Amino acid sequence: MATADVVSAKKLVENLQTDLRALSNEAKKKYPPVKEAAEAGILRIRTVVAKNKDIIPALIACSGEIMQPFLLGCDTKNLRIVQICLASIQRLIAKQALSQEAGSNVVNMLWNLMDCGIEDLKVLQTTLVLVTTSTVVRGNALARAIVICFRLHFSKDNTVSNTASAIVQQVVCTVFERVLAEDAANAAGAEDHSFHQNSLKTNSRLPPKSLRPCATDAYLLFQDLCQLVNAEHPTWLLGLTEMSRTFGLELLESILNSFPQVFLRHKEFSFLLKERVCPLVIKLFSPSLKHKQNLMSTGPLVGDKPYFPLNMRLLRVVSVLINKYYSILVTESEIFLSLLVKFLEGDKPMWQRILALEVLHKLCVQLKLLRCFCLSYDMKTHSTKIFANIVNALGSFIQSLFVHPVVERQSALPGVNSGKDGLNSSPGVVGGMSLGGGVTPQPAFAYKGVWIPLINVAATGSARPVFLERLTEMKILVQVPGLSEALTTIYESINGKSFKGNFLEMLDKLEAPTVPDGYGLSIAFTCLLDVVRSVSTIVTSELEVEQRRKDQSGSKKMNGGTVLDRNDAVLEDVDPSLKSLWEELVNASWCGVLAALSLLLEACTDETGTESILKSLEVYASLCGKLGMTVARDAFITCLCKASLPPHYALTVLNIATPQNANILHKGHKRSISRDGLSNQQGQGSDGNANEPGDGRNQVVAVGTALPTVQGTQQGPVMLTAKNIQCMRAILSVAHCHGGILGTAWHMVLTTLQHLAWILGLKPSAGGSLKVSGAAETANSVITTAVMGELPILSAMLSRLFESSQYLDEVALHHLIDALCKLSTESMEIAYANKEPSLFAVAKLLETGLVNLSRVEVLWRPVTAHLLEVCQHNHGRTRDWGAEAITSLVKASLAYKFEPPLHENLKLQTMLLSPLQELSAIQHPDIRQRQLECVLQVLHNNGETLAHGWPLVLGVIGAVSDDQGDSLIRTAFKCFQLVTTDFLPIMPRYGLQICISVAAKFGLQKEELNISLTSVGLLWNISDYLYQNRVSISEGLVKEANLVEGTNDSSPNEAPVPPFDALWLTLYSKQADLCVDSRPAVRKSAGQTLFSTISAHGSLLQQTTWSTVLWHVLFPLLDKVKKLSGAAKQDKSDVSGGANILIHHSRDTAEKQWAETKVLTLAGVARVFNTWRQQLILLGDFPRAWALLLEHIESSALSTSNEVSLNALKSFQEILQLQASSPSPKVLEKAASLDTSMSAPKAEQIKRTTSGDNPKIMPQKQIESVMDDFTLWSTAWRVWHSIGINGTKPPTSKTAKTLPSQPFLTTLLQIFPTLFQHIKSKFVASDFQKLSRVLQCAVSVPIHADASPFLLPSSMQEAELTGLQEAALNAITCVSKAIGTSETMQSMHPAVFDQLLTFVTYACQAPSFGQIETRVMSKTASKQEKWESFRGSQQAEWVSMNYVPFAEKSLSMTTALYKKTATRQAVMEQQVLQNILRVLQMPLGLKYACPSATTWKLAVTSLLEILHIGLPVARNPTYNKHFKSMWLDLAAALECFLFSEHPAPLTLSVEEQQQDEAMDVKVVLLIQNEILPYSTALPPQFTAKIMGLLNRGSIHSANSSSFLDTNNSQLREEFAKTCFETLLRFSFITQSLVSEEGAITKMAMSALLQRCREVLSKYVEDERLSGKCPLPRSRMAEISFVLKALTTLMESLKKAHSGNVDVNTWEQVIDLYPTLVDCTTCTSTTVCSALRDVLSQYHDLLLPPSGAMQNGR
Repeated sequence: MATADVVSAKKLVENLQTDLRALSNEAKKKYPPVKEAAEAGILRIRTVVAKNKDIIPALIACSGEIMQPFLLGCDTKNLRIVQICLASIQRLIAKQALSQEAGSNVVNMLWNLMDCGIEDLKVLQTTLVLVTTSTVVRGNALARAIVICFRLHFSKDNTVSNTASAIVQQVVCTVFERVLAEDAANAAGAEDHSFHQNSLKTNSRLPPKSLRPCATDAYLLFQDLCQLVNAEHPTWLLGLTEMSRTFGLELLESILNSFPQVFLRHKEFSFLLKERVCPLVIKLFSPSLKHKQNLMSTGPLVGDKPYFPLNMRLLRVVSVLINKYYSILVTESEIFLSLLVKFLEGDKPMWQRILALEVLHKLCVQLKLLRCFCLSYDMKTHSTKIFANIVNALGSFIQSLFVHPVVERQSALPGVNSGKDGLNSSPGVVGGMSLGGGVTPQPAFAYKGVWIPLINVAATGSARPVFLERLTEMKILVQVPGLSEALTTIYESINGKSFKGNFLEMLDKLEAPTVPDGYGLSIAFTCLLDVVRSVSTIVTSELEVEQRRKDQSGSKKMNGGTVLDRNDAVLEDVDPSLKSLWEELVNASWCGVLAALSLLLEACTDETGTESILKSLEVYASLCGKLGMTVARDAFITCLCKASLPPHYALTVLNIATPQNANILHKGHKRSISRDGLSNQQGQGSDGNANEPGDGRNQVVAVGTALPTVQGTQQGPVMLTAKNIQCMRAILSVAHCHGGILGTAWHMVLTTLQHLAWILGLKPSAGGSLKVSGAAETANSVITTAVMGELPILSAMLSRLFESSQYLDEVALHHLIDALCKLSTESMEIAYANKEPSLFAVAKLLETGLVNLSRVEVLWRPVTAHLLEVCQHNHGRTRDWGAEAITSLVKASLAYKFEPPLHENLKLQTMLLSPLQELSAIQHPDIRQRQLECVLQVLHNNGETLAHGWPLVLGVIGAVSDDQGDSLIRTAFKCFQLVTTDFLPIMPRYGLQICISVAAKFGLQKEELNISLTSVGLLWNISDYLYQNRVSISEGLVKEANLVEGTNDSSPNEAPVPPFDALWLTLYSKQADLCVDSRPAVRKSAGQTLFSTISAHGSLLQQTTWSTVLWHVLFPLLDKVKKLSGAAKQDKSDVSGGANILIHHSRDTAEKQWAETKVLTLAGVARVFNTWRQQLILLGDFPRAWALLLEHIESSALSTSNEVSLNALKSFQEILQLQASSPSPKVLEKAASLDTSMSAPKAEQIKRTTSGDNPKIMPQKQIESVMDDFTLWSTAWRVWHSIGINGTKPPTSKTAKTLPSQPFLTTLLQIFPTLFQHIKSKFVASDFQKLSRVLQCAVSVPIHADASPFLLPSSMQEAELTGLQEAALNAITCVSKAIGTSETMQSMHPAVFDQLLTFVTYACQAPSFGQIETRVMSKTASKQEKWESFRGSQQAEWVSMNYVPFAEKSLSMTTALYKKTATRQAVMEQQVLQNILRVLQMPLGLKYACPSATTWKLAVTSLLEILHIGLPVARNPTYNKHFKSMWLDLAAALECFLFSEHPAPLTLSVEEQQQDEAMDVKVVLLIQNEILPYSTALPPQFTAKIMGLLNRGSIHSANSSSFLDTNNSQLREEFAKTCFETLLRFSFITQSLVSEEGAITKMAMSALLQRCREVLSKYVEDERLSGKCPLPRSRMAEISFVLKALTTLMESLKKAHSGNVDVNTWEQVIDLYPTLVDCTTCTSTTVCSALRDVLSQYHDLLLPPSGAMQNGR
């Protein structure tokens, strides 16, 4: 034994001994036998343990003796003893330590306890353990154990009953699980098959002898369950007297559902199914079959009312029987299926019909079952057509819900009032009122006033997903090639997904529940979709298997088509029986499916539901097509087409009422059309389902015109709904995915699509695709936004439909082409009647032909023959599209890569070109023009045969003149375009030069401007070709040198130009000729192309050639442009160059147009200098070229045209980018190639025909020396200064027409930093003066009044630096940085400060520009007022810029610069600090009068920062000689700020006043910390002025002379307090010794006391005059502060050293006493409190102290 088993056994023994001891103790008084038996049991257990190692087997052997005490204990009926005994017995059972005999004894003991009603739950628990843990209980003992559970199930105690119910089910399952285990254990052994049904029928009380023990028990148990349900007495479960049928049926269903292996393996059990179960079910169904419900009432007529719990459980059993035992119950299943169909009839209760639907749904998803139904029933001659009946029953049920809605709804909703609002109204209309737009309507079906909601039954666990999703789950996508899987895996994937119904799961319901509204229809709809899916899966899956089998057998693969579309070849080899099965499946179901789906499609209001219906129709149509069932296929296609068009419109277009289509629905079916709901559907018009309430899918989304037909044109507009559009998508899907099986139905599909495209306004476009037509053509159409967004998608779907024709086989392709030709012929007949035809068919013929060129022999003749007929039509648009189609097909076919190639297949080439030849017989000129255009495009097919004849051809093409017609020029130019595009590689190399000349001729002709512009583009293409093929062209030119005419522009003294470079020079010179054409557009295009060509391909030129480019191309071009632009007229006559072109006002004169050319040319030359600077530097005459270019730039910059001047500066800026750094990698590559080759391939080399060796590359140092040559940059500096002085020169008069623009000035100043980097080493003070002059003039230039509202800010707060001002400051910064790093330039610092301080003054006083009258923007004027003032006739024409940000930025730079340079000798000697103070006096003095408040605040801040740095320097004895005259300026600056003559505005807020006062306090603190402590080192006069300022600020007084003034905003209490505290701090009163500064203090005290006396006297006088009127708060605050100041002063005087207080001071204090007494009449509490404090200080003075008397003597 394992260790764990030993431990477990020992634990069992210990527990048993413990239980026996407890039992002995409990029974020792009342039950001595039990006590004795317990003690004997303990001894017996000990003996067993001592004698045996394997304890459990030993215990089993003596389990009878061990169990005896416990059995006796249970017989005592004592509760405590019984509990102990049952617990011990359960331990023994759990450890399987019981013998069979002991097990029987335990069962008998449990029976007795059950009879006595003792411990029922313990009894159940023990029974369950006994039966489930081992198999010792068998036979009759097992029966008694099961009976115990059954009897307790019927106990009156609910707990016991429910527990017993669960245990009964578990015990029953255990019995059958024993059978499975027994079968598994005997799987390899022989099984007794001696089975005699007769013996079982005659003597059913005995079990079959062929069964093993466990199987025998299960057999007897199942037989007794059947008898109990059938109300018979059991034969094995003796003692069981009652059994409810519902519980019995649940047990039967559980057994049948869980253990099908038992019934299928053992014939004895199968016999029970057939002989007992099936008859029992049929018998119990009898009341339900007899019951009928009156159609006009809610109650039953006759018969017993069906009992819902019983019927529901019976149907559950039926579902299991059919699903799992169909193979052995074929006949019985036929009966059951017929019953289910019977239950769907309208005379049955709704709940019964719902139950039947749920069972049918479980069957519909079982592919194998449906296949078997069809094989076993429908394909049998005299059998019931079960599958057909199921489908028809589903359709009838759906139809009944709409035909008899009142009865159906009343039976479904008993007790519910089904009035109009409750029955026929959708949720979208409640009480006659429509729901709001924010409510999403519920999916539903609405038909003829009946509205039934579509419930998402999947949410309740009662249905599967919709059809499309299930297809995805099963991985079966119909008609997708290569996606087929084995059929068995499909069956498994389907069978693995079971269906759970709502009503079938209501086992706890005793009455029929209320059927939710729409639940029945939703289940039936889902069943119908599952039928479609199942049939489709069966057929397509088996077809795929057959196809795979055929492919594996080596059959030849067909051309075109997917696997599932190649049905003909597959069906030929398929087993006839299998084919018959497929056909029967479809035949049995298609009529019912079509009828139901047609009704549902018309009634559906939900997009998802509609999509499922459409997909089902599509699938069935494809199935019928694959199986060759054309009638059924056409019926489904007709249904789809009819649904996509409006009702009456569809009747006319599709001819639905024809006899041929009318008989479709009768084939092989007994049901009439009217019963299927088709008659009502076909006749449905505007009174039908079109206006159902709440039907969002029937809302009109598009209104268009009707397409004329042969029968006539419908009058009035045609309206399409959202459902029509969705159906159109379905038709497109059918045609796209299943085109191979449509056959003759193509015509109906294409007719429908043509009409829909016409109504939606889709018109043909290039290539045959459909596009949305313009507004003019759809004036009578109304397309909603949603549909307008879908139109491109629908157009793309149409195109993809015809693109997919390439996958059709040849037969299907011919069907498609025939349908299109027939449709086109009908349109041509309409056009003959002078009606607007549809070009749909012609466009789609073109599209079909384009995608099927791989098999052009199949379609060419029928397609082109019909298109030739179209081209002869007298309707212009039809004819035009016919020519478009045929020429497009010819061009596409000739471009197609056939195998063998087209030039080797003469027959094919003849066939393809024959349509062009036949077009010649048509006399219409437009057709001939298209023919000629096509021929011109086809010429390139023979171009390869041309060799040296190209010069002649080019000569003919190039012989163009202005006297020729524009048509010929256009045709010739198209030929030339073809040549340059395709034939340059095969052209002789010398022909390239002729080609360039021809292109130039086309550019210079005046008839067609577009051709001239395109010629310029061709020159660019030729240059690209020359560059890309430079190696082969160069070698070819060398070989053909004797044939080249040679364009050599070099002078006789210059070296000859190599042939390849000569080619480039020809190109450049021809482009330069075009650059001076009389037409502006040509000039612009040619100029851009010329300079782009030089920039892109200049690396190919040799060094000597660059000189030729400069002096023979570029500079002559500049001279010509300069000359012609100077001679240009300024009037607006003939400025369009002969072309009818709208001209912008900036180009409406020849002068303006030549200005653009001048700009382009100068910029291009500058770009050449910048891009190829390394090559140009190597030229010996580079300085001359540099100077000449700068002259052109200077001349252009001083032009009167703003455009020319500005762009000249930009060119100047670009050429200044020349650096002395190493050459670029591109240049190095060029340099390296000069000695070897021009391109990367090593195998090819270009041999230059130059005299002498290749020029050597200048060393890097020599390049740097040339670049650093100061002569170059001094010339640039001179030009810049000249432009700056002459361009910013102020006019002498007060008015001027034009002034330099801000962009011009900004660009000019932005150039300086770059230029300065090259000249800073030689930059001196005089140069800075020149710079300063330019800067001052530039920033002083005003702007025109008309532009000022857009350039100037609307307020001072929004003002910011302009680009010009920022550039000026950047220029100064650049110079300042250079001065800081150079010792030789230190003397220029004062000049920099002077310039910055000059800019600072602009904040308060804008500069003037000569004598020009300007206006300054007011800071208070509104934007509208400014505009009015600017437009006024009395105002000046020019407006000054806003200089506040500029001046403030200058001040910040001054502060920062001074911090760095305060100790520089030049800064101190030139008295920079004094200059700063003088400049700051203006903003400090103006203060609130400054244009911007930020100015004086920044001035104060900067002053404080500068003084913190400058005062220590000024006090330094070493430097103080430079600052002697500075101190008075400092005092003046402080006085201007602290006591400004410009008071604060009245609108200033309290917070702003406090902030401004805080700045005043900072200045006082500066005096306190930086000036007064060092007064001995400062001039006395300066110190006296400072003390005067403090005295003046220490007592604040109201400025108003009126005592009634209520404004107190001018008071600066904190400022006065700080001034007074400063005076006290430096009064020296508290010092112990008399100091030398006493005179300052005495003077300050005298002035302070005198000021106090004046304030007090003034207050007393005003108080008396005011009477009862109180004084303003400001006056009260003032007197309060004065009193507090006197109090503080007197306290300080008393504490001061006697030598520091003058007698006169005491006398002045005492003289104040009478005035203070006069103030006692004040009523203010604050003043009175302060007055009391000051008067109390006179206490010591009224009684003079000795110290005071001494001072008084």
